[in-house]
Amino acid sequence: MAAEPIVLFDNGHHKCLMFDSLVTGEGVQSNQFLIVDGKHEALIDPGGDLTYTPLSVAASKYLNIRDMDYVFASHQDPDIIGAIDRWIVHTQAKIVTSKLWARFLPHLVSSYVSNQLSGSVYDRIVSIPDGGANVRFGDTYLQCLPAHFMHSVGNLQFYDPVSKILFSGDLGASLGNDNEHEPVKDFEQHVASMIGFHRRYIASKKVCSLWANMVRGMDVQMIVPQHGKRFEGQAMIDQFLNWVSNMDCGIDLVTQENYRQPVEYI
Repeated sequence: MAAEPIVLFDNGHHKCLMFDSLVTGEGVQSNQFLIVDGKHEALIDPGGDLTYTPLSVAASKYLNIRDMDYVFASHQDPDIIGAIDRWIVHTQAKIVTSKLWARFLPHLVSSYVSNQLSGSVYDRIVSIPDGGANVRFGDTYLQCLPAHFMHSVGNLQFYDPVSKILFSGDLGASLGNDNEHEPVKDFEQHVASMIGFHRRYIASKKVCSLWANMVRGMDVQMIVPQHGKRFEGQAMIDQFLNWVSNMDCGIDLVTQENYRQPVEYI
């Protein structure tokens, strides 16, 4: 049976749906997002082969997969866009990603798929400049925001001005939570499930602080990461912004001990 999504927003014309339990086996659990505006549809970070079939089945209840407008990819990782060749073959969607990764994504497309296309794979990819862009979508647009080095060097995040939801990719991600489909209720308690991930995968406190300054100037009512729980309401969002902009991570924590020849044999 297809997984039922979590409804993040629905005003009758515009919908934001989250699928959060499609990965089975040993893959890392992740969130996939479907945005619907009237008769227009877009997926955000749909994942790889582990999620393609269950996501396409689940999403088909809300759209005609073939007619989908866009697939947005925040960065190049397999759990983000590993199934790009299947989305290219089975939909008419444009693949929206950072210009830094646009030239690499065709490497994920098999020669068999490439030979089925009437044109080049590159014709299906929309390259977003480093400063971001607003992509027209139905009666509105989806905003591609610069989020470089959080964690990918060519990272994007996506903001929906209708629902006022910021899809933050790996920033704000958490692992090992119970009831991951629910929003964060106790921020201080939630930090334990975020801190290890952020220290390892986010480049530095500097980029987090600059990012937080940008978001404070936006009308954001919900921040939804690709992994784990979401942040709802101004008070919870403010707690997250304050925490992430003052957190040492990545190169802030690196010392000479991290750059020595190994002595271990495996």
